[in-house]
Amino acid sequence: MRRLGNMARREFLAGTAAGAFLLTGGSAGAKAAAPRWPDAPRPNAPRLSHVIEQLGRKRDDVYSWMKFVPEQGERTRDNIPKPVAKMLADENAYAEAMLKPTRALQDELVRAMLARGAGDVAAPAIEKDGWAYSSAIPAGATHARYIRERDGKSELLVDEAARAKGQPYFRSTGHQPSPDHRWFAWAEDVIGNDRHRIIIRDNQSGTLRTLVDKDAYGYDAMVFAPSSGWLFWIWRDARNRPTRLYRTSVDGKTTDLVYEEKDPAIFMSVKRTAADGFVALTLAGPETAEVRLLAAADETAPPMVVWPRKTGVRYEIDEWNGHLVALTDADDAFDMKLLQLDPKSFRTLATLVPHRAGTPILQLQPFQSALVRLERVDGLHQLVILRADGSERSIAFDDPAYAIELPAEQSYAAPTVMIVHQSPKSPRRWIAVDLADGKQSVVQQQQVANFNPDDYEVERLFAPAPDGEMVPVTLLSRRGTPKDGSAPLLQYGYGSYGVPSDPEFSIPALALVDRGWRYAIAHVRGGSEKGRRWFLGGRKFTKRNSFTDFIASAEHLCAGGYATKGRVIAYGLSAGGLLVGASMNIAPTLWGGVIAQVPFVDMLNTMSDVSHPLVPLFRPDWGDPLADPKAYDYIASISPYENVRAAPYPPLLCTAGLKDDRVSYWEPAKLVAEVRHRSTSDNPAILKTDMDSGHQGSADLASVYAQQALFWAFADRCLS
Repeated sequence: MRRLGNMARREFLAGTAAGAFLLTGGSAGAKAAAPRWPDAPRPNAPRLSHVIEQLGRKRDDVYSWMKFVPEQGERTRDNIPKPVAKMLADENAYAEAMLKPTRALQDELVRAMLARGAGDVAAPAIEKDGWAYSSAIPAGATHARYIRERDGKSELLVDEAARAKGQPYFRSTGHQPSPDHRWFAWAEDVIGNDRHRIIIRDNQSGTLRTLVDKDAYGYDAMVFAPSSGWLFWIWRDARNRPTRLYRTSVDGKTTDLVYEEKDPAIFMSVKRTAADGFVALTLAGPETAEVRLLAAADETAPPMVVWPRKTGVRYEIDEWNGHLVALTDADDAFDMKLLQLDPKSFRTLATLVPHRAGTPILQLQPFQSALVRLERVDGLHQLVILRADGSERSIAFDDPAYAIELPAEQSYAAPTVMIVHQSPKSPRRWIAVDLADGKQSVVQQQQVANFNPDDYEVERLFAPAPDGEMVPVTLLSRRGTPKDGSAPLLQYGYGSYGVPSDPEFSIPALALVDRGWRYAIAHVRGGSEKGRRWFLGGRKFTKRNSFTDFIASAEHLCAGGYATKGRVIAYGLSAGGLLVGASMNIAPTLWGGVIAQVPFVDMLNTMSDVSHPLVPLFRPDWGDPLADPKAYDYIASISPYENVRAAPYPPLLCTAGLKDDRVSYWEPAKLVAEVRHRSTSDNPAILKTDMDSGHQGSADLASVYAQQALFWAFADRCLS
């Protein structure tokens, strides 16, 4: 349902590729023809009546039999029931047959992407106490190597290719040195279900040990204590909810429970504050938060509550200039304000940055000499440097659409802040900004083979929504692409949980426009591109706005000659799958095809499932159909699965992961079966399930590019 943590908004970080051939759907002046698909027999999933009575309402979920949750452990190829195993096997065989004509194009796209993008994700080293830590994907490789350097000597910390060898799945996260640099730790998932083990390296001897063998939650969920003697980490319960904070000694001999959260609607994260004064445990839900601190002077003491949780008040805590700082929406500061707190009493001492409606504060990065914040102005990122004397300096860029990142783990004592600037036509640039005078120095730039940014143009357009709101749209085209409606268009959207779809550089997206396509990002309501009110305008009982915004964006692009109705491919991931699924139901003939990656499309049944790990957390976002008739009726009116109708549906491609506990495989399986049952067109509805992965595939570039190549080749087939 949600892409959690910082990984949550990086669908296209895997970048895009080049090649000398044209996708048939993107040929200039190409005439749209009926889609050409193999004549393969379609799976016919049984429709078995399963009447559900709820709040005086009845529904018949005829595909409920597809759902399988084991009594304990994870779903695997070996334990799924035979009818489910047969259904998934039949669907994968059908997907293979239908997509077989695209295989050559997929392979060529992957080769082109790797040729242009392999090794492009290297970032400059982060320097701490004389050590320089960095990671890079070597030329020709698909996994990263983590190293540290000092006095001209390099030391290999992690070789992910070696760690991944022989594993059907591999993804790692949380790589970090201890404050004293004796240790280096990371979390890795070799199963595909987001349940991690934690590995620690002794940098004196070079030996590796498994510090936590299973059930760790890796994302924003592990940190060394300021003393370097402990590693704090978060545990996932049997329902995959992060519910406990543990403290394990670096020698592995002692593990203590620090805190256990009983409320299933609360999510947990842990970090060290900037000056290493505290370990901060943040307990947060969509509408509340509570931070508990462990002081560096007493790391084994019970954590101290800064402000008790209160519905309607969210906050985060860090430290700067001898005090704590709180980023909060208290007192109706819905786009956040910044307060200074006493580090002992937690009393508010001053307002450092007042609330400014429409200028949301997104992130803080404290340094010894300045407090850096990332915010949005008119929907675009801006960096602001606040000095101890109260003076400020703002850093922005002239691009029509761009994104700024603040990398983590920067040294508190650094005289500069490292930022990453990128746009859909500008590769990632790491820029050091002097905290004293704001001077910028480009430290490193992503290298992209055979690429000239002047060959592309980025536009920031505004589509009028039915209620008069103006929806931002980021559009990437090859320069000179005609505005006569002849170019095919792929439109991406997300629009949930306040997660923005920032205009980042993407090698797969670039590959698409290199072949005559346009690539658009519709910044629909439900995201936070225009502040928290933009999020609230596409949440819960206003969620339909997200769908009508997405449709309005496509129609606006067609009206402007950027595309033609019926030659627009809709693409969404996870909750973005809800967006494209609902938009497909509302306006099926607008789209030339729909790509729904691990899509959240069985809303009513999922939000009625109290055992689902994310349902209690996200009830404020969707409503509670178990207790609130209004929520039941509203969800029933927008859920893609419940609202498939007799209509000429476009070609549909859905993907799933067998081990996914966020959006389970049966959600897209049900949607595909229902579309296949009701559609009045001959277009295929395809389900492709990865039997070894969860919500995400393996993290190597080959796997990432293969997925994008599949989508682009499917899009090409839709319009060929």
